[in-house]
Amino acid sequence: MRASAYYCGMVTFRRLLRLLLGATVGLVVVGVIVRATESGMGCPDWPLCYGQIIPPLDDYKAWLEWIHRTIAAGIGLIVLGVVAASLRSLRGRRSLQGASLALLALVLFQAWLGRQTVLESNSGRSVTAHLATAMAFAGLQVWVYIRSGYPEKLPGITRAKGAVIAPLIAAGAVYALLLFGSNVTATDTGLIYPDWPLMGGTPVPPITELAAPQILHRYATGIVALVLIAATWIVRREAGSPRRVKRLLEASLGIFAVQCIIGALQIVTKLAPWTQTLHVALATTIWLLTSAAAVTALLEARVGSGRSNTSGGGSMRSSILAYVALTKPRIVELLLITTVPAMLLAARGMPSPLLIGAALIGGTLSAASANVFNCIVDADIDARMARTKSRPLVAGSISIGSALRFASLLGIASFLFLAATTTMMAAFLSLLALAFYVLIYTLILKRSTPQNIVIGGAAGALPPVIGWAAVTGDVTLVPILLFALVFYWTPPHFWALALRIGPDYAAAGVPMLPVLAGPAETARQIWLYTILLVAMSLILWAVAGMGLVYLAVASIGGAIFLLRAWRLRGDVLGDGALRGATRLYRFSITYLTVIFASIAIDALLPR
Repeated sequence: MRASAYYCGMVTFRRLLRLLLGATVGLVVVGVIVRATESGMGCPDWPLCYGQIIPPLDDYKAWLEWIHRTIAAGIGLIVLGVVAASLRSLRGRRSLQGASLALLALVLFQAWLGRQTVLESNSGRSVTAHLATAMAFAGLQVWVYIRSGYPEKLPGITRAKGAVIAPLIAAGAVYALLLFGSNVTATDTGLIYPDWPLMGGTPVPPITELAAPQILHRYATGIVALVLIAATWIVRREAGSPRRVKRLLEASLGIFAVQCIIGALQIVTKLAPWTQTLHVALATTIWLLTSAAAVTALLEARVGSGRSNTSGGGSMRSSILAYVALTKPRIVELLLITTVPAMLLAARGMPSPLLIGAALIGGTLSAASANVFNCIVDADIDARMARTKSRPLVAGSISIGSALRFASLLGIASFLFLAATTTMMAAFLSLLALAFYVLIYTLILKRSTPQNIVIGGAAGALPPVIGWAAVTGDVTLVPILLFALVFYWTPPHFWALALRIGPDYAAAGVPMLPVLAGPAETARQIWLYTILLVAMSLILWAVAGMGLVYLAVASIGGAIFLLRAWRLRGDVLGDGALRGATRLYRFSITYLTVIFASIAIDALLPR
């Protein structure tokens, strides 16, 4: 009898969820129609319309807004039904009950946001927040619906590779793209460029405050397209990837291609209401598909693990230290060293301390997220390397599932924080760095090519560009040269370390250059990249109009770097000794710190 009641309750629960999801998509579509027809203020008061329950019969804008509100009210009632069904019929399903209550909290918050949108006369901030919450609400519905198809108790995730992490990154990127698109609507910049895919006849137009939302949306669209392609390829190539995840990602990629065509038609038709409506409807569909792929991948990883995987029951202090260690704070610190000087150079002085703090916090969150994802993917490698075998995931002090939640929260927080406190350009570049590091470097390059560090170094070279963008909101030649400076610094730095721990990489099966090409070729490559590094530092002096402080540091530091790289090459070619590798590795850290400190000092000195 109990089993029958539970079955009937679950059927009702899932039917209500399907109804809720359909109503939510309908609400989003009607909301776009309201926006496209400029009916957002069709009812100037809330919750009534012109002080009445039923709007005036001859005012179609009032009726569109009223229909929008009515669907929203209906969604509230459906959510109450979902909560009631879960509490009454799904006893023992705490995850579903808790998520149902979370849906109720979100719908109440969304109702308050709807009120604020009316009171603020559809301000850009309120419109973007309204859409962001609606998409989060829809994403949570997807999670609840898919989770209801699995048992309450599932083993922990013991292994998370590309088939798990790639869909997560894809879903996060799509959500971010939704916000970039909403920002275009909020700033009314949809037609600032009359052409497509070019912008004013060029793919790289000047980034002004007015044009930035449209430019970023188009750039973000291209990046997210690449993220979806990479995620789909990663999942397809990985053995044992769930078929449903593959199909969901393939479907989202196909619809994304159609979505790009609709985006172009918006320009051609000058934002005809039907193109706006279809554009947001397809965007919502892509978000639901990628969300479903991410949720399915996570749940299938738990089902497939076959055994529990929980963190050790240590003290709170030891747990906190383990989570901190998972973020690789030394690497984060090294990345942030390049951020603040770039901000000072962009401002040609001292920016607001609050802005500097915001950029550092957002950058820390982003870099930490990327590093945690890296630790999750490389847990098997870390277990075979003496240098990394004590890391938290290998030692069992943190579970894979907890690490995934931690990495995801850090990544989401970094994007939202940077977007809210700095500029959308800085948030975009942060998202780009995170996606590139996790998808391209960690999941594709690291185990497949000795050029992993060279190409993957692009992610680590973005912090100074992010710092610059946090101040100016744009990217010019100077931050690109700062990017190149760090980019060319990366191979000598990491290959010097790899020369010392080559046996570790060989044992782990990582195709680092010293493992495949040997010390002599590695030393030669270090020498060549050091030449490029020093040349780039001097080009930066000329282009950025730097002063004598920077020129002196770049010249002296570059000469020492060249000398040490040359000595290392001579030692390797002579007696085969690697005694200079550790010294070069340590000096490279000093060099990066000092040269960026000189950039900061030079920027503060009066001209």
